[in-house]
Amino acid sequence: MTSQSRSAERIRAAAPGRPSLWRSAVMFLSVVGPGIITANADNDVGGITTYSLAGAQFGYDLLWLLVPVTLVLIITQEICARMGAVTGKGLADLIRENFGVKVTFWVLVVFVICDLGNIATEFAGIASVAPILQTYVPELSKFLLVPLAAVFVYAAIVRGNQKIVERIFFVFCSVYLTYVVSGLMAHPNWSVALPATIVPPHLSSSKAYLIMAIGVIGTTVAPWQQFYIQAAVVEKGVRIKDYPLTRLDVIIGAFFCDFIAYFIIIASAATIFVFNQQHPGHGIQINSAGDVAVALSPLAGKYAALLFSLGLLNAAIFTASVLPLSTAYYVCEAFGFEAGVENRFRDAKFFYLFYLALIVAGAGFVLIPNAPLLGVIFYSQVLNGILLAPILIFMLILVNNRRLMGEHVNGLVYNVLAWATVVIVGVLTLVSVVETAFPQLGS
Repeated sequence: MTSQSRSAERIRAAAPGRPSLWRSAVMFLSVVGPGIITANADNDVGGITTYSLAGAQFGYDLLWLLVPVTLVLIITQEICARMGAVTGKGLADLIRENFGVKVTFWVLVVFVICDLGNIATEFAGIASVAPILQTYVPELSKFLLVPLAAVFVYAAIVRGNQKIVERIFFVFCSVYLTYVVSGLMAHPNWSVALPATIVPPHLSSSKAYLIMAIGVIGTTVAPWQQFYIQAAVVEKGVRIKDYPLTRLDVIIGAFFCDFIAYFIIIASAATIFVFNQQHPGHGIQINSAGDVAVALSPLAGKYAALLFSLGLLNAAIFTASVLPLSTAYYVCEAFGFEAGVENRFRDAKFFYLFYLALIVAGAGFVLIPNAPLLGVIFYSQVLNGILLAPILIFMLILVNNRRLMGEHVNGLVYNVLAWATVVIVGVLTLVSVVETAFPQLGS
């Protein structure tokens, strides 16, 4: 039994006569974590870049899309969290047991390659913040900032336990609020933004609009998230009797994640989009989230730019911690190695060494002169898209298996929503991959 589950048992024993509202609040605090942490880790460098581009190119026109996107995130995360609570096993473990070792091996090979590209992307985000922070600390080049971040990421996991690591991740989640402040400092036009949140102001069939809409949807649900949240629920010791509180954790996490995404779009829409509309032919070109931070300085003030940069650095370090942790979890689950931050190094050597190797590979690649970083980012995103639909199908087959889930299989309505999510995400991802890889087809 983990320390978290023992804590939950003590709470149940110590508070039998207290008001149910108080007990519920304390019990929620004992199981909260996996949903909020996993959802917010999705606001990574790629996500921030996508949301920034959406605001810079289309203003407030895509804000409405965050509403259905939030529903998609809740559905996918809830399924894995429920499977973890019912079975007490991680997703990779269930795939191996139900689909065979060969299928698991090849899926995981592609996943690890994909995750290496994603980890490099996060460290590239850390490197992109260095020039901005050098305005305040001249010595802080990427050759110092990236290694420092890598050391911090590894030390935080190896030197802590499950409770400490979770608290560190909660601090990361709270720093995302800098994007809310940055968005408010951009002085958005709320008379336009608020209605656009509910009703699409301008639907378009243009290629650029469709690709951006697909990007916003695709950046919200990543394959690695499904493995991480299930592993986190299992390690936390959440049982099915406590699951309603974990479901609330998942819902809160999804809403908070897209609340932050909302203000990232707002910040770009209120500044860069407005500037480009007022200066046709001489607008600001955005290729990365770092470019947004630079652009915010003259348009919304240096403090808005600094807050945006700190938010980007926070997101990059946060996901650079969680993503390789997810990879280490599912590889160890699939091949029977001991895993989990509750274990000491000597008890889970492969887990910690593999985690270290992923961090060193991702950070080291960013520091190689003339490394083909854009190509790595591109192909890792392509692999993400290719793998997402099959992973969602695995999840739905497993969650509807009564031998595994008993009475906790999906209901009819939930299955309709879940399979619709698979179809929509699969089709949009396919379109996105084809359009990106073969742009001449849409011209």
